[in-house]
Amino acid sequence: MTKITMRLLAVAAAGLLATACQTTTPQERRARDENTCASYGFRRGTDAFATCLQRIELDRRAEARAFRYGNDVFLRGPYYWY
Repeated sequence: MTKITMRLLAVAAAGLLATACQTTTPQERRARDENTCASYGFRRGTDAFATCLQRIELDRRAEARAFRYGNDVFLRGPYYWY
């Protein structure tokens, strides 16, 4: 392998390691969701603010469900080889 190829592989590996270490705690996610609802103009402590938080969470769960169902081999039905 050439030096350039080795350097590219090293940079790619470092990038993968850096992204693998990023996790969001529930507290960080809640703070981010609260900031999102506040940026929409909802005031903290109101019913509208709580509804906004709820809708964000429901949307997150729906996306997770869609991802699971889209990647589940058994739910897609039989696959025939021709």
